[in-house]
Amino acid sequence: MQSNFVQATGFVIDEVSSTSLRAHAELGPDHHTEWGTIHGGVYASLVESAGGAGAGHAVAELGQVAVGVHNGTDFLRATTGGRVEIVAEALFQGRSQQLWDVVITQSDNGKVLARGQLRLQNIPKPSTP
Repeated sequence: MQSNFVQATGFVIDEVSSTSLRAHAELGPDHHTEWGTIHGGVYASLVESAGGAGAGHAVAELGQVAVGVHNGTDFLRATTGGRVEIVAEALFQGRSQQLWDVVITQSDNGKVLARGQLRLQNIPKPSTP
């Protein structure tokens, strides 16, 4: 189940395994800066969501969750919106940490809009009250 925040980014998972994830998002005016382009924070959030979902899937059977500890997202190209494709791949998966690479491309022309690396810590799944 996605939080309201993640839903607001438009993030939708299409396919996930323990080493990769494919997703998409529909971006538009709700995601704009005051200048009419997609806010960089949306891209950083998509990197966090994609890498986090993939990493979490990888450790779920161990009774763990993966929490982000560093998100380095580069914004490469401005756009006003449309469908974006999100591909996340595990670069490193260790006992205590994971590193995921995430690329966000514009669907209609294949141009890379943003790219990020997300480092995550594997921790025991918190108990729910």
